[in-house]
Amino acid sequence: MFEAFQRTTSEHLDRPSYHRDFRRHHESGIRFLKKLERGQNFKERGFPSWEAFAAGEWNRALSLIEEKREVYAGQFQKAADLGILERRLRVVEFPVAPYVQWELFVLRLRVELGDNIRVMDARNISDIEVDHLVPEVVILGDEVMYEVVYDDDGNAAGANRIVDPVAIDETSAGFDALYGQGEDFTEFFNREIAPLDPPMVVH
Repeated sequence: MFEAFQRTTSEHLDRPSYHRDFRRHHESGIRFLKKLERGQNFKERGFPSWEAFAAGEWNRALSLIEEKREVYAGQFQKAADLGILERRLRVVEFPVAPYVQWELFVLRLRVELGDNIRVMDARNISDIEVDHLVPEVVILGDEVMYEVVYDDDGNAAGANRIVDPVAIDETSAGFDALYGQGEDFTEFFNREIAPLDPPMVVH
């Protein structure tokens, strides 16, 4: 699974270029967006909730997530207006990393607003991650996909743009297979995340 993704060529885009290219394709008549998220520790500077989380202010971090409600609702309405089906699969390793614990509270708001998110326990895909992890990728229809890249400190650093139709088709099919095996977000959250103590953030 994802072999063509590993072999294909790509063009690196810095963050502004990635965002411009993404918006152009997102509004071009695509029918679906698929996001596979694999990393366990990112930095989201400028997001007040993440900043509070990084400062060890857990309760404040959770309360600040609500500030995103109108932004997310607007994103989902735009996707609906464009006729785009958006789906996300979040891979989670155990024990759950502090960042992922925080992020799943953010994703809970997105699910409440209608986002289609499922969760995959990383232990359940160990057989397909023998040689490489599943990709951190965003697929826009059948015309383009982006390998989202981060620097060594976990900060977003743009994306590698891929237009190879064989790689896009195979990666899209791989996403569909894993998404179908994923767990309902709310069931996973209530069982694995809600009971956890506030995370210890190491600076």
